[in-house]
Amino acid sequence: MPSLPRRLEPVNQQSAINNQQSSNTRRLRRLDLLKKKALEGGGAERVEKQHQAGKLTARERLHLLVDEGSFDEIDLFVQHDCGHFGLAKKKVRGDGVVTGYGRIDGRPVAVFAQDFTVFGGSLGKMHAAKICKIMDGAMKLGIPIVGLNDSGGARIQEGVESLGGYADIFLRNTLASGVVPQISCILGPCAGGAVYSPAITDFIFMVEQTSYMFVTGPNVIKAVTHEEVTSERLGGAAVHNETSGVAHFRARNEAECLQTVRRLVGFLPQNNAEEPPVVATADDPARRDTRLNVHVPDNPQRPYDMKEILLTVLDDRQFLEVHADFARNLIVGFGRFNGRPVGLVAQQPAVLAGCLDIHSSVKGARFVRFCDAFNIPLVTFVDVPGFLPGVAQEHGGIIVNGAKLLYAYCEATVPKLTVITRKAYGGAYDVMNSKHIRADVNFAWPTAEIAVMGPEGAVNIIFKKELEQAKDPAKTRARLIEEYRKKFASPYIAAEKGYLDAVIEPADTRFRLIRALELLRTKRDKNPPKKHGNMPL
Repeated sequence: MPSLPRRLEPVNQQSAINNQQSSNTRRLRRLDLLKKKALEGGGAERVEKQHQAGKLTARERLHLLVDEGSFDEIDLFVQHDCGHFGLAKKKVRGDGVVTGYGRIDGRPVAVFAQDFTVFGGSLGKMHAAKICKIMDGAMKLGIPIVGLNDSGGARIQEGVESLGGYADIFLRNTLASGVVPQISCILGPCAGGAVYSPAITDFIFMVEQTSYMFVTGPNVIKAVTHEEVTSERLGGAAVHNETSGVAHFRARNEAECLQTVRRLVGFLPQNNAEEPPVVATADDPARRDTRLNVHVPDNPQRPYDMKEILLTVLDDRQFLEVHADFARNLIVGFGRFNGRPVGLVAQQPAVLAGCLDIHSSVKGARFVRFCDAFNIPLVTFVDVPGFLPGVAQEHGGIIVNGAKLLYAYCEATVPKLTVITRKAYGGAYDVMNSKHIRADVNFAWPTAEIAVMGPEGAVNIIFKKELEQAKDPAKTRARLIEEYRKKFASPYIAAEKGYLDAVIEPADTRFRLIRALELLRTKRDKNPPKKHGNMPL
C-alpha cells in the first residue's frame, strides 16, 4: 500500500512577511545611500571650488536648462573600469558626466552635463559611453541633443580608450547632423580633441570669463612658438564670438546662457521630419508700419540699421540673433511671422556698407544650410553693394568662400523669400536668394537698385570717352549717373522681366511676407538624387 504524503507543518506567514519587509528595507536603504553618494559628485569641497570659480555644478545647470521636475537621469551608477595609475581606488558613480532626458517648454530633449568636480570632468571610456548612449537615444526618439561641456580633456590614465571615446562621440555628432538639432554649451575648459564635438554641432554657446576652447593650450604654444597668451585671449568667449566665429552665442553668466538655449530650442523642430513649433501671437498679421516707407535714406551712400526693419516686421519685435558679434555686415537669426518660425538673413548697411566678405559668406552659408536641414523657411533682406574688394579678400579665398553662400541658397528647398530694400549689385545680387537660384517669392521696395554695378562705376566704364571730352565732366557725370539709375538701377526693370514678383510699399512688408509664407506651406521641391554634393569647403 503506497505511503501517504507527510503532512506539512504550518508556515508562520507573518514571520515571512516581516523578513521580506526587512530585506526590502535594507535594499531600499542601500539604494538611497548609493544615490545620495552619486549625487554628491566630487564632494562638498570640490563643489565649493566650482562655485568659487564662478561656475555652477552639472546638476545645477540641468535644473536651469530643463523644465522643473522633468529630468529623468540614466546611468547614475556607471563607473570606470580602469585599474591603472591608482584609478582602481578612485571610483565615483556617474563617472563625471550626468546624462538623461528632460523637457524644454514641454518638449523632450536629450542632455548630458560634464561634472568638473569628478576627475575634472575628464573623459574616459565609460564617460564617453554614457554620452554615446544618450545620443543614440536621441536619434531613435528624434529629439534635440544639448551638451553642457566642462572638462579637463581626455583622461590620461585610460590612454587610447579615452581617445577612442572621443571618436565614438564625433561619429555620432556627424551622423546626427541634419537629423536632430545639436547644441553645445561651453561652461568651462574645452581643450584638445574635446573641441571637435562642439565644432560639429549646430550651435555653440560660451560664457564670458569662465569658458574657453582651444586645440593647444597656452603652455604648449609657449613651448613651441614662444608666444605668451592667456587662456582667455587664446580661446575665450570674446575671441570665439568676435574673431574666429567658432561660437554663435555668448552670455554674461551661466543662467543667461541656459535661458538663451531654452529660447533657441523654442524656434526649432524636434528633428528633420517635423515642422518648427507654432506659437500663439496677438500681433496682427496685417499690421502696417509707415515708418518703413522712409527708413531707407534717399542718399544711397548713407547707412541705416537693417535690424530695425527686421524688428518692425517680425511678431512682437522679437528676434534671436545668431553670431551677433561675428561678421556683423551680415545678420542671421530667428524670428516669427504670425507665430511660425523663420530664419532671417540680412545685410547690415551700417557695417562695411553691407558688403559680402569671407567671414559673412561662411556665416550665412552655415545658417542657411541649418534652416534648410530643419524645415525652417528662409526670409532674406538684401542691401548688398557687392563683394568686398581687396588683396586680403582675394588671397584669403573670397571666391571659394563666397561660393559657399551661393551653394547653400541653391541647395535649399525650404520656402525662400527675398525683400530687396536698396542695393543688389553684381554677383551678390545672384547669391542673395535671387529668383534665378530657386527663390519662391521676391519682393523689392521702390528704393531698390538692381544692376551689374553701382551707377557711379557703370558710368565711369560706359561713358569713359564722353566724360573725357565733356566741357564740364562733373556736371556731365552727375547727369549720366542719374539717367543710368533711372534706366537700369530701379526695381522695375527686374519686375518687367519677372525676376521680381512685386514691387511693394515698405509699410506692407510684414503682411506680404506672412501671406507668401502661408501660401508656401505646401511647397514641395527636391534636389537630384545623389549621395551628397561636394560644396566648396
